[in-house]
Amino acid sequence: MQSDNALKFYIDGRWVMPSGAERMDVINPANEHPFMQIAIGTTEDADLAVQAAFEAFPTFSQTSKSERLELLRNVLRCYNDRYEDIAQAVSTELGAPLKFSREAQAWAGQIHLESTIAALEAFSFDEHNGSSMITWESIGVCALITPWNWPLNQIVCKVAPALAAGCTVVLKPSELAPLSAMIFAEVLEKAGTPRGVFNLINGTGPVVGQYLAGHPRVDMVSFTGSTRAGIIVAKTAADTVKRVAQELGGKSANIVLADADLEDAVIKGVEACFSNSGQSCDAPTRLLVPAERHAEALEIAKRAAAATRVGDPLSENTDMGPVISQQQFDKIQGLIGVGVEEGAILVAGGLGKPEGLDVGYYARPTIFGGVTPEMTIAREEIFGPVLSIIPYDTEADAVRIANDSIYGLAAYVQGGDLERARAVARKLRAGSVYVNYAPWDTHAPFGGYKQSGNGREYSHWGIRDFMEVKGIVGWGT
Repeated sequence: MQSDNALKFYIDGRWVMPSGAERMDVINPANEHPFMQIAIGTTEDADLAVQAAFEAFPTFSQTSKSERLELLRNVLRCYNDRYEDIAQAVSTELGAPLKFSREAQAWAGQIHLESTIAALEAFSFDEHNGSSMITWESIGVCALITPWNWPLNQIVCKVAPALAAGCTVVLKPSELAPLSAMIFAEVLEKAGTPRGVFNLINGTGPVVGQYLAGHPRVDMVSFTGSTRAGIIVAKTAADTVKRVAQELGGKSANIVLADADLEDAVIKGVEACFSNSGQSCDAPTRLLVPAERHAEALEIAKRAAAATRVGDPLSENTDMGPVISQQQFDKIQGLIGVGVEEGAILVAGGLGKPEGLDVGYYARPTIFGGVTPEMTIAREEIFGPVLSIIPYDTEADAVRIANDSIYGLAAYVQGGDLERARAVARKLRAGSVYVNYAPWDTHAPFGGYKQSGNGREYSHWGIRDFMEVKGIVGWGT
């Protein structure tokens, strides 16, 4: 699969050649072969994109709500026209099973567009407070830096609310999974997005991403990625005192209460952890079970891992594809090895690739039991199909273990008594808490506590993140 615009950038309403000559192969993780090349941008390319967004901002920020709604509806229509192309692209660049790519990855972009449109329809930009007028205004030029693991999810949940808010943007997607982003740029072009309002350049984080974060004409950076990289972005942005919204790492706890259906809770917990090959920042990677049922939980988890079918992303029978890269595979292998060395019980999986899958970055679905809170695998984000099962003694003990983390992106609670589960959910220090495997809700705020970031995305929460609030005092006098 290739794109006619693969070696170009979308700047000021046109596909243009980059300033430099550097190129990079994009690897299909299922077969380890390059399937396309992209141009790698320079600071000069970033300057051109920012300048286009800067010049477009005064006009676009003054457009009406109805004009922005018309634009987003056109984007949604064009997105739906390219839906299969997007799904195929994500499956190729990420190694996601094609069915999952269609039903989850491409769908995520679609549902974010629908949610943002609904939020904008109901959004009030002005409100009276006594004799003052409180008004919400576009923050300005926004640099959007997105990851490879859920490309459309993170691109659209930034671009759509930024446009709804009247901002202009420069998008730098991950160079590991750029094809779906380029198709999305073609979608915005087809939808009639005004010149300079949306710009896309490819490049590396240390060069293009960091340069955008410190650019004096960028008013806001919205970054999704690792906590390590997020810290660098924040420090770089501090010199120009711009707003920084960050959605960073996670090590989400999944508490199975004593009155939960253990079989159902553990099986669904394993499936949720292994979804997207474990490459989700909010994956429930710490499964907390009552100590007296720990052995039973391990047997259930072992069966669930054995039922997980790893293989070719194009096969309808595949549940889990490869991880994104050799680097990611090596990191996962290293942490599995640390888990064994530190004395965790290897219940399923382990080091190496699944039998018969010698080519491709395929990791074995791995489960550890008898994990203690101080073990490395209970504390570090592995970002792969590795589940740590931790026994606890009391409900208070479970809450303490769950909150004993530098991260706070998501948490999960399973219980038979809904009121009890809700009470536990209130005690968890996380930006999102899912009770009894509730479905994903793009109308709820998404973002983290602690080192999982700041700011909130999705729906009207996302729109407000891209806005300044102004008080006009004396409006009513």
